[in-house]
Amino acid sequence: MQDRTYTADAEPGDHVTVAGWVHEVRDLGGIAFLILRDSAGRIQVKFEKDEMDEELVETGLGVSRESVVSVTGAVEEEPRAPTGVEVTPEGMEVVAPADPELPLDPSGKVDADLSTRLDNRTLDLRKDEVQAVFEVRAEILRAARETFRDLNCTEINTPKIVATGTEGGTELFPITYFGEEAFMNQSPQLFKQLIAGSNVERVFEIGPIFRAEEHNTPRHLNEATSIDFEGAFCDESDAMDVAEAVVRSAYEAVAENCTEELEALDLADDFEVPEEEFPRLTYEETIERINATGELDDQLVWGDDLPTEGEKALGEDVGSHYFITDWPSEIKPFYIQDHDDDEQLSTGFDLMHPTMELVSGGKREHRYEQLVDGFEQQGLDPEQFDYYTKMFRYGMPPHAGFGLGGERLVMTILGLENIREAVLFPRDRQRLSP
Repeated sequence: MQDRTYTADAEPGDHVTVAGWVHEVRDLGGIAFLILRDSAGRIQVKFEKDEMDEELVETGLGVSRESVVSVTGAVEEEPRAPTGVEVTPEGMEVVAPADPELPLDPSGKVDADLSTRLDNRTLDLRKDEVQAVFEVRAEILRAARETFRDLNCTEINTPKIVATGTEGGTELFPITYFGEEAFMNQSPQLFKQLIAGSNVERVFEIGPIFRAEEHNTPRHLNEATSIDFEGAFCDESDAMDVAEAVVRSAYEAVAENCTEELEALDLADDFEVPEEEFPRLTYEETIERINATGELDDQLVWGDDLPTEGEKALGEDVGSHYFITDWPSEIKPFYIQDHDDDEQLSTGFDLMHPTMELVSGGKREHRYEQLVDGFEQQGLDPEQFDYYTKMFRYGMPPHAGFGLGGERLVMTILGLENIREAVLFPRDRQRLSP
C-alpha cells in the first residue's frame, strides 16, 4: 500500500494512512475509540460522534474485530492513549471485513486450547506472545547459520525423497514415486557425509526431516526441522565444540536481538545465556549419576537407553546443558565409529538440555570394510545403500557431525510446554491439516 505509515512511526503533527486489523472498539457514548493493530504495534483512532461525518462514525463503530481497515487522518499527542498518540480520522476504508463470530480471541482475553489455536493459526499468530515465538525461532535459525558460516561451513540442501531410509526400514513414510516405492527422508545423514567426503569438507543444512514415530508426546513431531553439521577431518570432540557453539550463539542472539519478544513472553527478567562450558559425561558416569538420584524404580545397567524420568533426574542434578559421550556401540547407528581401543564403546554423543535431548552425533565410520560390517551387524542390506557405501572406496576422510532438533531448541530456550507451539503448522499422528 503506497504511503502507508506503520503505527510505531506515527508522530504528532503527521498526516498518515495507517492500515491493519481492528483490535478493539470502545464506545463511550459521545466519543469512541478504535484500536488499530499492525506488525509494528497499535494506535488509537478517535471518533467524536457530534463533530464527525455520520457515515465515517458508523463505519468506525460498526466494523467487527479483526477486520482489515485503512485509516487516514492527523496524528495528535494524547498521553492517555496506549502509545501516547492518536489519529483523528478523515477517512476510513474497510478493506476486508471479518466475521463477527471468531473461532478464537486474538486479544488473548479469552483463552483457547492448543488444538483450537493450531486449527486457526492465522488468528492465533495475531497474538503478540505467539508471534514472538516465531520471531525468536527465526532469530535462532539466523544465528545458527551465521555461526556455521563463521566456522567455514557451506550450506547444502539434500533430497527429502529417497529410495531407502537413513536407518533402515523403521519409522519411514512410504510414498509412490512414478510407480516405484520411495520414502520421505528421516535425516540428511548419509548425504551430508558424502558431501563432507568431497573437497567441500565442512557443511551444514537446516531443513525438514520425517519420522513415522508412534510417539504422541509434547516433545515429538513427525515432521521436524533438523540443524545438521558434518565436517571432514573432525572427530567427535570437534563436533561437540560446534554443537555447543551453535546452541550458545542461539541464546546470545535471542538475548541481544529479541528483547521485545522476551517481554511479550514474560521472559525478559529471567532469560539467561549459558556461560560455562557444557560438561561432558560418559555414558557410564551418566547411568551412575541417574541411579544415585534414586528417582528410578529399577537401576539402570550398561546397555540401557535412558528413560525420560532418568534424563529429567540427571538434568536437575547437572543443572545446565551437558553432553553424554562414549555410548555403548550396540545403541548407536551403524555409521557411528567405535573407539579404536574398545569396540564396545562408540564415539557417539548426545547434547542434553536439562529437560530433554537436543543433539545426537559422533565420529562417523569412514573405513569401507568396517562400514559394511556395521550394516550387516544391524540387519541392514549394504546393497540397498550402494550409492552411499561405494563412495567410501574412493578416499573418504575421517569425519564427524551431528543433528540438532530445531523445534526442541526453540522449545527449551523459551520454556514452551509443547513442541507444537514452536511449529507454525505441526504434523503429528492426529494432525495433517492445516
